[in-house]
Amino acid sequence: MGADLRGTVALVTGASSGIGAATARDLAARGAAVAVVARRKDRLDALAAEITAAGGSARAVEADVTDQAQATAAVAEAVRAWGRLDILVNNAGVLRRGSFAESPVSDWELMIQVNLLGSLYVARAALPHLVRAAAGEPRDVADLVNVSSLSGRIISKNSAVYHATKHALNVYTETLRQEAAGQRVRVSLLEPAAVDTELF
Repeated sequence: MGADLRGTVALVTGASSGIGAATARDLAARGAAVAVVARRKDRLDALAAEITAAGGSARAVEADVTDQAQATAAVAEAVRAWGRLDILVNNAGVLRRGSFAESPVSDWELMIQVNLLGSLYVARAALPHLVRAAAGEPRDVADLVNVSSLSGRIISKNSAVYHATKHALNVYTETLRQEAAGQRVRVSLLEPAAVDTELF
């Protein structure tokens, strides 16, 4: 993404803390209008107010991305507010550690729902809008960024399903990159190592 994002609209999931909140601040500072999406509305409201007070444009959108209807509605709300969508940062994620034999299956299901299905739902809803935005001003390109983890490639014990969700995220991102390349939608994968956020 270029430094000057004036005239563009971005949507960031998992924006109530950590990487998502920092990304939203940075996008707004570069001139993008930003829809911040997560379940914790109080934090989203505070972040949107902070961005607005700094001269940016932001909208808090409460949504649980594991629900396809809510994920689709969040994208629709951003487009309704600003008329377009140029950038998606799929950042929502959750980590539950535990041995494969002893960790609750409910933890597995939560990680699959948030880390993989949530990302898929939002990307599916956003892609048509990204394609339209890429066809013209101001950049003639759009961006879909999936935030994964080095855990998608480097494996350790007590995180089997987390590793599996991140590896699956990596694989679908590469497939989507190939499919969207001819439509001027850049699909990127970020794989951070350990970051000091609430995830841990």
